[in-house]
Amino acid sequence: MEMAARRQALRLAARALEQRLNADTSDHAGPDLPCACGEPAQYRGRHEKTFESVLGPLRLQRAYYHCAKCQGGFCPRDRALRLELFSLTPGVLRMSGSTAALVSFEESSALLHELAGVEVSVSQVQRAAEALGAAIAADECICVERMGEVAPTMYLGMDGTGVPMRSSEVAGRAGKQPDGSAKTREAKVVTVWTAESRDEEGQPVRDPGSITYSSAIESAAAPDTSLKRSDLANRVLREATRRGFSEAPRCVVLGDGSAWIWNTAAELFPQAIQILDRFHVKQTLHRTAQAIFGAISDHAKAWATVRCTELDDGKLHVIVHALRPYARSSAEAAKCMLYLFRNRARMRYPKFHDQGLCTSTGVLEAGCKVLIGTRLKRPGMHWSVSGANSIIALRGSKLSGRFEDFWERRAAPMKAAA
Repeated sequence: MEMAARRQALRLAARALEQRLNADTSDHAGPDLPCACGEPAQYRGRHEKTFESVLGPLRLQRAYYHCAKCQGGFCPRDRALRLELFSLTPGVLRMSGSTAALVSFEESSALLHELAGVEVSVSQVQRAAEALGAAIAADECICVERMGEVAPTMYLGMDGTGVPMRSSEVAGRAGKQPDGSAKTREAKVVTVWTAESRDEEGQPVRDPGSITYSSAIESAAAPDTSLKRSDLANRVLREATRRGFSEAPRCVVLGDGSAWIWNTAAELFPQAIQILDRFHVKQTLHRTAQAIFGAISDHAKAWATVRCTELDDGKLHVIVHALRPYARSSAEAAKCMLYLFRNRARMRYPKFHDQGLCTSTGVLEAGCKVLIGTRLKRPGMHWSVSGANSIIALRGSKLSGRFEDFWERRAAPMKAAA
């Protein structure tokens, strides 16, 4: 009974709002208005269209203008209220974006119906979420205002993770499949956080709520024909600027052994302390042990455990000495030796610990999983680059606490038009 009464109240509110809006004909601004093509568009009466609102369907009549040159039409009120692309009011659009940032488009459509009684089809949710994500991505390229206070020590991490792609998006690309083809494209993830809190042993731990994300499937290579930074470098710089990373008395960059990470760090933050994430190094040692002794060998696990202890103690030379006998017979062992040599300055873990610095917080691994994996790497999902980047931007905005700021900026033109 309560649900039926609620629905009846919403229907009555929707009809009252319809009557109020349809009685307002101030959107009729004369016999013609300038079209986007530059030519005048002629007034062709009031056209009716149904929009999905939080109250239910609204049948609204709006002034309609048609351009003879480009054969297109528009409604000034739809433009002013940002209704021209979808049959969704801003409230429903926001709800669609919020759900699609967290779960699949199918689940989003079901949740909107179950929780809010709003009917938005799966295809509508997808179109709305991708358009909203693209708008957020564009907005974040422009808006780099500081968010939050600068901590005594700021951390910036970079990592990459594969996103399953449609076959057309990976055609001709080299990959890790047995035939050398690719099924994924790499999303590069940038995270910034603080770790002023301490655990029971006095070691730094990530401050709750301090982490923000920025990510996209994009190249880390700068254009060969110009001095411009790469798309990735610009993304990293924007996120660092928003968080005041370079303004901190101590700034630290964490990453794995990928060259693009350290090249980007050296270019943008030459003053930063570089630390090779200890979790990634230990993964490498375990993987190397399995390659030498066998994936299911007990000896491999015991050997890797000893090497990890030596790593914590800063005994890199001992690890190299233990690898040397296997370097000729195992490509993985030789690769690991080179990995340790190239990154030795980033692996001074006892010194970093004495300085009270994080060397492995799980933020990098969790960032890829939380931001990308949980939403974009579910069974059966295959993305276009543009679609994936839109949802990544949408999800990153939600997880970073910037979603509300985006909507405030988006609403500003509508308030001015009102």
